[in-house]
Amino acid sequence: MNEWPLAEFCANVEICRLTEQVVFSDPYKILEYNRWTSPYLDADAEAVRNDKVLKLEVAQLKSKFCEQTQALIHGDLHTSSVMVTQDSTQVIDPEFAFYGPMGFDFGAFIGNLFLAYFAQDGHADQENDRKVYVLFKISIYTWNLFHKKFTSLWDIHKDGPGEAYLHEIYKDLELWELVKQKYMIHLFHDSLGFAAAKMIRRIVGVVHVEDFDSIVDPVK
Repeated sequence: MNEWPLAEFCANVEICRLTEQVVFSDPYKILEYNRWTSPYLDADAEAVRNDKVLKLEVAQLKSKFCEQTQALIHGDLHTSSVMVTQDSTQVIDPEFAFYGPMGFDFGAFIGNLFLAYFAQDGHADQENDRKVYVLFKISIYTWNLFHKKFTSLWDIHKDGPGEAYLHEIYKDLELWELVKQKYMIHLFHDSLGFAAAKMIRRIVGVVHVEDFDSIVDPVK
C-alpha cells in the first residue's frame, strides 16, 4: 500500500470522531439532541438504550470503524451523495473520507435504502399503496453487483502488490475460492451491522431522514 494517502487521510481525526459519536455512542444514551417520534417510539428508544446484546455488537462495529484500514472510504455515503445519469455515476461530498472498514460505506448506503423502503407505508394512500416500490431489490442488486466486480478485480490482480493473500500460497483453485468466499461473507456481515447502526441513528439519534420526517401522520 502506498503510505502517502493513508497518512494524509489519517489526519481527518475530528470528522471521524464525529461519526464515532453520533453513530456508535449517542443513540445509546440520553442526550438532549437525540429525538424520535414521541410518545409513539418512547418505549423503542428506551429498549435500544437497554439492549445489552445490541450494545455489545455496536461496540464491535465501533472498534472496527476506529481500527480497520481496509480501504479509502467515503465515510458518509447515502443516496443523496450519489449522482446518476444513464452514462455515469458520481459520488459527491467526500469530506468524511478516511481509510476504514469497507463495510461502513456499503452499510451506510443500503441502510439509507432500507429506511426509504420501510417509510413507504407512511406515505401510502388510496391512489398509491407503494407496494411496487423497488428499493429493497435495489439493495440486493447493489450487493450482488459489488460482489461480482470486487471478486473479479481480485482475480485480475491476484499477482499484484498486496500481501494479505499471496497467490503463490493460495493458488490452489478450491482454496482460492474459499478465501474469497470467507472474505466476502465477513464483509457482508459487517455491512449489515453498519447498516443497522446507521438506521438506529437515523430513528432515535440526531439528524434523521426526510423519508420518515415527511410522514404527516405521527401515529404512522
